[in-house]
Amino acid sequence: MYVITRVYETKPGHARLAATLIAKIGKLYEDTGQRSGVQVSFNGGTLPGETNRVYMRWEAEQIDSPYRGGNTLPNTREFGQKLREITVRNWIQFEEKLTPDKFQED
Repeated sequence: MYVITRVYETKPGHARLAATLIAKIGKLYEDTGQRSGVQVSFNGGTLPGETNRVYMRWEAEQIDSPYRGGNTLPNTREFGQKLREITVRNWIQFEEKLTPDKFQED
């Protein structure tokens, strides 16, 4: 099991709008069965830590290429275009989730 996080760095003052667009994109992926439920969070500058950041997280049993054969991606063009206009960059992080079957005895 994996936790996948896509991080977006936004232009100042656009984190909440970016989070809204990202949540809509995540919902499209959920509705087509591409992802489990996504969680979106953001810091527009009112909290300590990295500002102008949006995080979209989800869990997956395995890491699959979106370009794998037979896969049909949802149409995110409408939201994606707006998102590209207000973001500076984005990246993705992969972490292995610790599940009981992976516990290690000390």
